Amino acid sequence: MVLDSHRGKVDFIMDPVAKAMIKVHPNYISFMAIILAAAAGVMLYFSFDHWVLLPISAVVVLVSGFLDGLDGKVARLAGIADRRGDFLDHVLDRYADMLMIGGVAVSAWCSPYLGMMALIGVLLTSYMGTQAQAVGAKRMYAGILGRADRIVLSFLIPLVQMVMVLMGHTELELLGIQFNAFEVMMLWFAVVGNLTALQRAVLTYDWLRKA
Repeated sequence: MVLDSHRGKVDFIMDPVAKAMIKVHPNYISFMAIILAAAAGVMLYFSFDHWVLLPISAVVVLVSGFLDGLDGKVARLAGIADRRGDFLDHVLDRYADMLMIGGVAVSAWCSPYLGMMALIGVLLTSYMGTQAQAVGAKRMYAGILGRADRIVLSFLIPLVQMVMVLMGHTELELLGIQFNAFEVMMLWFAVVGNLTALQRAVLTYDWLRKA
């Protein structure tokens, strides 16, 4: 939600691209986004042993996220936005999240237990947002960790990790605990993701109580 509420500020970039791609079916753009998400996940998985993949994966994550925001704009400009497209977009978004974050979760960058908790946090955050809509409320975007925040972090953290590698330190140490940049990101997804999911659940429950 921190960045989701500021999406309109990048319209000056997205609007011209959407107009230029108005003849491309939005579903094709959505599929391009998830293909890139899968590519990013694979690169992030192998980046522990092949550090050159870190900046490449960061760029691919950013392009995937850009295309994900572009499909809806193209659909609206072309006058073909409908519920089927919205549903497909949500489905592909969840798979894209799992592919990108899952690439880190099962890699040597972090503990599989931390990776599992991060994936749970991300999935529950998205689920609570759509579940609010399913019971009659508006789509819930409240909370610290929105999808835009995840995309930006998934773009920045590989770059931070690459800088650490170039400086000769793949890990940092604090209070005797060693950690890398990816572990910080996954811990954030695990803790803040689950807190965001709980916040959305409480807000939706309160709305239902008052409705």
